[in-house]
Amino acid sequence: MSAVPSPDGSGAIRPIERAFPPVVQVSMVGLALAVVAGVLLASQVASDPSLVVPTAMVVAAVLLELVAVVMVVTIRPFAWTRFAQVFLWTFLAYVVQAGMIEFSFIRNDVPIAPLVVLTVGIVVFATIVPLMIAFTVARYQDPDD
Repeated sequence: MSAVPSPDGSGAIRPIERAFPPVVQVSMVGLALAVVAGVLLASQVASDPSLVVPTAMVVAAVLLELVAVVMVVTIRPFAWTRFAQVFLWTFLAYVVQAGMIEFSFIRNDVPIAPLVVLTVGIVVFATIVPLMIAFTVARYQDPDD
C-alpha cells in the first residue's frame, strides 16, 4: 500500500487518502430512513397504521441505496477482491439478523400491507450495512490490477 509520513512529524506511516464518492454518507442516510420507517410502523402495528410516511421513507432508502451502489461500481481502480470478500461475509451475517427480525413480524401476525413495507426496509438493512462495511475496508486496500 502506498504511504506517506504523518503530518504531525511523528514518523508514523499512514495510507494515502484518495478522493472517493460519499458512499458511506449516502448509505447512512438511507439506512436511517429505513430504520425510522420500521420503528414508526412497528410502533403503530397494533392499530391501523398510516403507511404513507413509512412507505415514502423506505422508497427513499431504496433509492439512496441504489445511488450508493452506482457510486461504488464506478470507482476505478478499486480493491474489488477485498470488497467482495468482506461484503459476502457481512451480508451472510446480516441476512441471518434480517431473517430473525422478519420471522418475528410474521410470527406476530403483522398485517400484509405493513409487513410489505417492513420487509423492504429489512432488505435495505440487510444489504446497505454490508455495502458500507465492505466499502470502508476496501477503500484502504491496494487496488486490484
